[in-house]
Amino acid sequence: MTVTVTRDGVVRPLEQDSGVVTAMLPSECPQNHAANVLPLPDGSLMCVWFGGTQEGIADISVWSSRLAPGSQTWSEAVKLSDDPTRSEQNPVLFLAPDNVLWLMWTAQVSGNQDTAIVRYRQSSDLGKTWGDIATLLDKPGTFIRQPVTVLENGNWLLPVFYCRTQPGEKWVGNDDISAVKISSDQGKTWRDVAVPNSLGCVHMNITPLKDGTLVALFRSRWADNIYYSQSVDNGESWSVPEPTPLPNNNSSIQVTTLESGELALVFNHMSAAGASERRASLYDEIDDGDGRKEPEVKEGRSAFWGAPRAPMTVAISADGGKTWPWQRHLDEGDGYCMTNNSQEKLNREFSYPSIKQGAEGDLHIAYTYFRQAIKYVRVSPEWVKGRRV
Repeated sequence: MTVTVTRDGVVRPLEQDSGVVTAMLPSECPQNHAANVLPLPDGSLMCVWFGGTQEGIADISVWSSRLAPGSQTWSEAVKLSDDPTRSEQNPVLFLAPDNVLWLMWTAQVSGNQDTAIVRYRQSSDLGKTWGDIATLLDKPGTFIRQPVTVLENGNWLLPVFYCRTQPGEKWVGNDDISAVKISSDQGKTWRDVAVPNSLGCVHMNITPLKDGTLVALFRSRWADNIYYSQSVDNGESWSVPEPTPLPNNNSSIQVTTLESGELALVFNHMSAAGASERRASLYDEIDDGDGRKEPEVKEGRSAFWGAPRAPMTVAISADGGKTWPWQRHLDEGDGYCMTNNSQEKLNREFSYPSIKQGAEGDLHIAYTYFRQAIKYVRVSPEWVKGRRV
């Protein structure tokens, strides 16, 4: 079954539910994936993602689109990176306290996430123009997905994960661990704080509670559950990640703190327990010719790829992420993701969501739709609370 998605950028309410507003962001790329959305002080909404032929191919670059105040149409996509030798992925937006907008992203050789470094550029006019591209973190294998958290003491926290391999073996995700980069000089230098016993816990997403506690939620390489950790000392140390009752399918999640103090989360309500097939790796369709082999797992667990990436669910917690009594699906389907090939339009995943609350209180959400488009959804917290589990 192939489905072609119309990407006209027009914001429309759903016919069957006026409480939901959606749009498919404009793009000329066959594949569009890994959105991050951010409301800006001028009232506009900005979204970045990566687009090109296919994840891991060198024509993958960072793209952006903007929804201007009062507009009902997202702007045409603009390319913000262009390295012809690396696949540039997982863009993240961060508005610093001095109103400088940062764009950060990863850059890797082919499907080898252990070669990734982190690049950045800055904008002084909220993303209308951008400065030069530079390297932020140069240790190979460093990956990002989630935004920077600014603490009251002025420190910046950037969650990272390290994609590690053994000599002669390709990266498949079996040995990834998480850490937090801390900067006390507005991003000029960074020091590293390890998350203990975090093997398999990636895409660490930090969000503050009203009492000053920092909560972190993680994607699981084992495709079992979303994991939870916390820090009570401004991110200088973290508890060992523990599984929550929420499932995870080895796909990205994102959580944010609302003005009410509640947490809002977007994720796939799915785990490997719902999978009937399994892929060898995320990049098993790409032959990069480097001669490295996928590892044979002799002990421990191995990363699970291919669990369905659906449904896309939004949830709210009133107790700091311990329970999530309010949950509603944004999109439902079979979530087929045994291929990343967007040119043949066989992929049917909803994945890699981003969520932020706007000044008016609405929840702005963006995520991958069939790896063909970035879908934008706007709902209210009250809409989410219309269904309790």
